[in-house]
Amino acid sequence: MLDPLYLATAAEAALLAGRIHLRHFRQPLAIGRKGRIDLVTAADLEAERAIRALIAARFPDHEVLGEELTSGLAAPGARFRWIVDPLDGTTNFAHGLAFFSVSIALEIDGRVELGVVYTPVARELFTAERGAGARLNGVPIRVSTVDALVDAVVCTGFPYTVREERRRQVAVFAEFLEEAQAVRRLGSAALDLCYVACGRFDGYWEERLNAWDLAAGALIVEEAGGRVSGMDGGPFDAYAGHIVAASAPLHPRMLEIIARGRASAPQLTSEGDTPR
Repeated sequence: MLDPLYLATAAEAALLAGRIHLRHFRQPLAIGRKGRIDLVTAADLEAERAIRALIAARFPDHEVLGEELTSGLAAPGARFRWIVDPLDGTTNFAHGLAFFSVSIALEIDGRVELGVVYTPVARELFTAERGAGARLNGVPIRVSTVDALVDAVVCTGFPYTVREERRRQVAVFAEFLEEAQAVRRLGSAALDLCYVACGRFDGYWEERLNAWDLAAGALIVEEAGGRVSGMDGGPFDAYAGHIVAASAPLHPRMLEIIARGRASAPQLTSEGDTPR
């Protein structure tokens, strides 16, 4: 059984980051760029510093892998590693769109054991501990019971490399448009996963992500009774950067659609495309 202080710290850190988000939200912002379409704001940086300070005060020997203040991936071998996205959905946030979150996971001996995702505008706190179920504001949640894509609302996202890999991305997206009841793209991977966990979405897929985008949300889906894998159907690995999450009956059908879309993607190269 985990030390209760771990989950309490994750929740407290998420709520602290959420207060920082709201203080900056829809206010004049200095917006920087980490890439052509990859943004960073003062809220991202302030929130991560606050999260790191809280964790360091309670667990000074624990490692933190964060999106904004970590240079590359953390070194392997750390027994306790907090995986932090201080503001997931920065593009939404920077444009005043109220769909963003903070995501915090704790990895112990190489396995994620708890996850917390908080969306401050809606005041929704999603939590999970391995083997103890998933909750929304303290109330247990479960994935949907939808078992056919024609009845399913599924969600995805496009990576910052979409311009270079658009053929495969669009081909898979088009296959889901043909098969699903509806397809959504909301802009926060952590929240997309939590929406699968509580049944608002029936399935989710995405690639070219980072561990801080996925670690907490993937555990929340699993603990809500969902199935999580890589896009190739193999075991889920947050560091591999690709995921399919859905109810157990829907999951294999989503894998089939993804494989079909990838196989149908044009192979010729043109400016902005790479062959796949």
